Amino acid sequence: MPDSIGVEYRGNKMLIKHLVTAGETLYGLSRRYKVTVESIVEANPQLQGALVKGQVVLVPRTRVVLTPAPAARATAAAPATAITPAARALPTDARGNHVYTVKPGQTLFSIAQRFGVSTTDLIRLNRLPASGTVNANQLLVIVPAPAGGVVAAKPTPTRPAPVAPVPAATTPAAPRPEDPDRNRPKETPAPAETTATDDPEDERAPEHASEIVSRVRESGLAAIIEGSTTEKYLALHKTAPVGTIMQVRNIMNGQSVYVRVIGHLPDTGDNANMLVRLSPRAVQRLVTPDQRFRVETSYVP
Repeated sequence: MPDSIGVEYRGNKMLIKHLVTAGETLYGLSRRYKVTVESIVEANPQLQGALVKGQVVLVPRTRVVLTPAPAARATAAAPATAITPAARALPTDARGNHVYTVKPGQTLFSIAQRFGVSTTDLIRLNRLPASGTVNANQLLVIVPAPAGGVVAAKPTPTRPAPVAPVPAATTPAAPRPEDPDRNRPKETPAPAETTATDDPEDERAPEHASEIVSRVRESGLAAIIEGSTTEKYLALHKTAPVGTIMQVRNIMNGQSVYVRVIGHLPDTGDNANMLVRLSPRAVQRLVTPDQRFRVETSYVP
């Protein structure tokens, strides 16, 4: 990667080492590398708050990050001048592809460096998973055959034999007995009581129009609950009842989190201009370096 300082491997997962520059945030890294903020936080449990210039952050390689140029895809193989001597010396298969057998302990990155090719090309040519995992004794195409030779073709699935359609019955169905309760209006069952889980992320979105209409939506300033060390997603709110599951959305970047209201936020002192206070874990999910930031809250009273 041109904007990284190397890679690291943990088991079968590739981690890109990114050197933080001034002004970078977790949200910016997630968009740059096309991964989720949660996956970056999971790979870096030591992260606390905003990123610091010079800090090294591990970014999991969950998909191909580099985007090809907008030019049309080339169907022919790379020109002969682009093939390194090591790759040219490899044996060829029946299709004319230069191939290599993976040795125990080798990785896709080390193989790409050995033959002067990119890991992105190897993943595309061999239809590997985005993580770039390879196994010992696996046969890899290093240089494709010229003139757009077919590489690593997928087997054609066998289609099941067609089933003859069953002819529709010609005998009219016997009339069903009259149901005396057919025209009686059906009673709507009362909603079953549910018990909220410890993690508000398990809460589902509203499914009924009546629930959407009755939701309370507010916008204002949010800040962290000072002195809180919990790992749960909690909140203090001025009007929402204790136990309410509330959605909080960061207006600046669209990130949202579900939290449980555990207490009333007094309208005094520093809280006078505050809409809600959130636990450190909830603020981390909203991906903001600011001490105070604008949010939108939504909940069913």
